[in-house]
Amino acid sequence: MTTTNIPIGRADRRSSRARSRALLLILPAYALLIGVFAYPLLESVIQSFTVPEPGLENYTWALSNSNNLEVIGRTFGNAVLAMLICLVLAYPYAYLMTIVGKRARVVLIVIALIPFWTSLMIRTFAWIVLLQDSGIVNSLLGLVGIGPLQLIRTNTGVLIGLSQVLMPFMVLPLYAVMSGIDHRLVTAARSLGARPSAAFFKVFVPLSLPGVAAGSLLVFIQALGFYVTPALLGSPSDSMLAQAIYAQVSGLLQWGRGGALGVILLVCTLIVLGIIGLISKFGAKRGMAVKVF
Repeated sequence: MTTTNIPIGRADRRSSRARSRALLLILPAYALLIGVFAYPLLESVIQSFTVPEPGLENYTWALSNSNNLEVIGRTFGNAVLAMLICLVLAYPYAYLMTIVGKRARVVLIVIALIPFWTSLMIRTFAWIVLLQDSGIVNSLLGLVGIGPLQLIRTNTGVLIGLSQVLMPFMVLPLYAVMSGIDHRLVTAARSLGARPSAAFFKVFVPLSLPGVAAGSLLVFIQALGFYVTPALLGSPSDSMLAQAIYAQVSGLLQWGRGGALGVILLVCTLIVLGIIGLISKFGAKRGMAVKVF
């Protein structure tokens, strides 16, 4: 008995040492996360309840003011629209990346990655030049007898900027999932009598839904917190929640009200994530039920 317990004890000690070393390695990352994210977030939450006086005054102001409710609705509406626009444009692009040759695929990947190599501020100022009343876009529309349209200082300009900036975050997850789908499944469906469109929508599209979900979530969450693009391409009447928070904190020095708006944004985002998680869980259960029966 003694001889068999010694190796087990050594293995346990080695395992505990390995866990201790792994913990030491991730401690700096945890410290950085707590210092730059958790502590400021906790401080904002505390200030939303205590500044200028303890209580729920800031939340009452945030939720009873019609302008604040309009800004919150516009923020989530723009995030949803940007997500849908990115999905509609990115899906065929990502699919094209999976069916072209190797050289063409490299070119398409580089095109998708170019926005990561360019400053967000530069891209936004480029859209100002393109979308202004006498800009290139209106000049091209004038050639076909359309316009001039007011594209800048409107919510349309904000959506165009958001969609362009966030497009890579939709393309890359879609491509990552689509590249792992065996296209012979679609061919097999067609050989069994399915029309090409039916084979695509009933075989390929369901298999690509994890990429759709991942890309949509990335785009939606990031669009909620955008500040630069709406500030430069939109007007004060098209402001989003990040601009309202900045105005309260930096312009009016109302830290409590700014914190309340930030907490409301965080809570609404967590609620949306929870709903998406429940839908995904329910869908997974139904999928398992279908496979079983």
